[in-house]
Formats: sequence, C-alpha cells, structure tokens
Amino acid sequence: MNIDLESLSEATSGAIGALVSTTILYPLDTCKTKYQAEVRAHHQQKYKNISDVLWEAISTRQVLSLYQGLGTKNLLSFISQFVYFYGYSFFKRLYLEKSGNRTIGTKANLIVAAAAGACTVIVTQPLDTASSKMQTSEFGKSKGLWKSLSEGTWRDAFDGLGISLLLTSNPSIQYTVFDQLKLRLLKAKLSKQAATESSPEALSAFSAFVLGAVSKCVASCLTYPAIRCKVMIQAAESDEDGNQEAEQKSEKTVSGAFYAIWKREGLLGFFKGLQAQILKTVLSSALHLMIKEKITKTTWVLMLALRKYLFVTRSRLKKSN
Repeated sequence: MNIDLESLSEATSGAIGALVSTTILYPLDTCKTKYQAEVRAHHQQKYKNISDVLWEAISTRQVLSLYQGLGTKNLLSFISQFVYFYGYSFFKRLYLEKSGNRTIGTKANLIVAAAAGACTVIVTQPLDTASSKMQTSEFGKSKGLWKSLSEGTWRDAFDGLGISLLLTSNPSIQYTVFDQLKLRLLKAKLSKQAATESSPEALSAFSAFVLGAVSKCVASCLTYPAIRCKVMIQAAESDEDGNQEAEQKSEKTVSGAFYAIWKREGLLGFFKGLQAQILKTVLSSALHLMIKEKITKTTWVLMLALRKYLFVTRSRLKKSN
C-alpha cells in the first residue's frame, strides 16, 4: 500500500501543534466565546466586557468551569487540523504534479486551502457544535459530549454548517499569507547565506510565531462578523431566556443571527469581542504554527523509521511464507 508520508507527516505535526495551543489558551477561548454568544441591548448586557466572564467564574467559585468542554475541543482540534493539513498537503502535491510547476501561486493556494477546509468542516461539524454548546453553557452546568449531541436531531448537530463552510476562507487566507511570507523570508535568508546548517524548509521559532500572528490577524479581521454569527447559532440556550424560545430558534439561522445583532446592538455589534478574538486566535495560531514547524522534522524522521520497519517486517513475512 502506497502511503503519502509527506502529507501524513504534515497532518500529524499540525494536529499536535493544534492540541497544545488549544489546551494552553482554552480559558481565554471560553471567556471569548461566552462574551460573543450574548446578544442583548446595551442596558441589558450581562457581560460588559470579556473580563466580566472571568470575574463571574471566580466569584461563583467555578474557575474550573473555564475548562468545560476542553476534551471535546481538543478532540475537535486534533481531528480538524489532521484532516486539514493532510488535505492541504495532499491537494497541494496533487496540483504541483498535475501542473508541473515547482511552486504554487496565491490563487491556486487559496483554492487548495479552501478545498481542504471544506472537507474538514463537513467531517468535524457535529463536534464543533457540541463544543460551542458546552463552552456557552452556564458555569457548572455544561453537559457531556454525547448528551450535547443526542439531545437534538442530527440536523441540530450540523447547526451553522453553511456559515462554517463560508469561514473556510479564514484558514485559506491565513495559511496563504503564512506560506507566502515564509517563502519570502527563506529566500531572503538564502540570498544572504548560501550555506546553512539548518534546513531551508524550517523557520526559527520566533519567525514562525511572528508570521503566524500576522497571518491569523489578517484572516480574523476579514471574517469576524461571520465568526460571531456562527457562535450565536451554535450557542447553548440560556436558562434566563427560556421564555423566548421562538426568538432563539430564529437566531439559529444566518439571517436570524445577523438581524438579531443589527436590531439589538447595531453595526458595532458585528465586531463585539473582536479584540478578544484577535488576541486568542493570533496567540493560538502563532503557537500552533511554531510548534508544527519545530516538530515537522522529528515527525518526518519517525514516519521514515515507521515505513522502514513496516517494509522490513513485510519482507520477513514474505520470506517465511
């Protein structure tokens, strides 16, 4: 069986990077998500800013609830990044083989990244919905993964699928910007130094961190209104708003979410929590890409060793037969 080890190595290192960065920044992610999910008129808002979410957890002695849904989020991060990086690497290699080009252009890179993102969204949407419900539940009242998925229909598990597919442009923009900046930086280094001890394919940890931060910041700013609507669609129903069931159901659609924000918070409401989103996503992406860059070589060596082991084992089995 022919295994694409390069794609598998990229996928594994990307998934591990996502797992570590998600765990480190999860409390910030929970505060951000709960803050984004609240849509009320200014005088009725429970959270005036993101720090109010943190203070609520501290004052109610529910600090550990900042980690509610961490297991599901980590599972989602690992699977989504593995599928994304495998798909991205596979489609990129396929394009280069078919086109005969040595490098991939910006337009082709966007298409490849969008295709990989769409595959990822379809596979992981139920986990994404469950994760959002667990994070936006009242502190101390979060349900488990299976209960979050089973209390509704399969259609409910795919809440926000359309807007999630739209948001595939986010990683497309991010990784395109990152790859192009990385390419320029490595070319600049090679022009200054013909011979180098390190591989030209690897960035330093600091360079990867900076490029990851810049690329994610650009993507987040461009797609933020859609990001907030997605959080609203997937959020758990609040106990305080139990008498507004019909209104909540209307907010489970893209048009309903946009209308609710416009009606209650105005134009600026579409950018509520943008600073927190940028802070979280920039740090997450930077850590993720930094970790991925540093472990890619190790992962590649392990993949080669695994292939050699499997080849030797298969050869021995053939000889014994």
